[in-house]
Amino acid sequence: MNTGDDVQDDVQVVTFKVGRQEFAFDILQVERILRYTAPSPLPKAPEFLEGVLSYGGSAIPVIDLRKRFELDAPIGEETRMMVLELETQRVAVLVDAVCEVVKVDSTTITAPGAMVSGLAAVYIAGIISSPERTIIILNARKLLSATERLALETLGAA
Repeated sequence: MNTGDDVQDDVQVVTFKVGRQEFAFDILQVERILRYTAPSPLPKAPEFLEGVLSYGGSAIPVIDLRKRFELDAPIGEETRMMVLELETQRVAVLVDAVCEVVKVDSTTITAPGAMVSGLAAVYIAGIISSPERTIIILNARKLLSATERLALETLGAA
């Protein structure tokens, strides 16, 4: 009889595209998906920080994942903003398209291999690989360094 133990082995992820690559965030980190609206720019902001967006009664920073990954970043019909909950703050990330919610058996998620090292490995929580596609699961909490998070909190307070 099924005791329900295997239910814990399933992870739900929201998949999205940045460039041609498919990525995912754990669904528990995604608060909302919004259509693109131009954020208010911030002076002297890092290249990947598009500005701030009014959301939930406060201004939240908007991070362009395409620029963070050093890819071309045109805004298109499918461009979306994913509002993520990071420990003490919310951020919105710009992605090229949000694809779907996928339920994944956690045993099929592998750690990044030795070929993924350095900065890229910091962002990656795991990789889902199947014959049809490869999805890189990002760790939302690692998209910003502690210094960057602190700087954003300071900007938000200003």
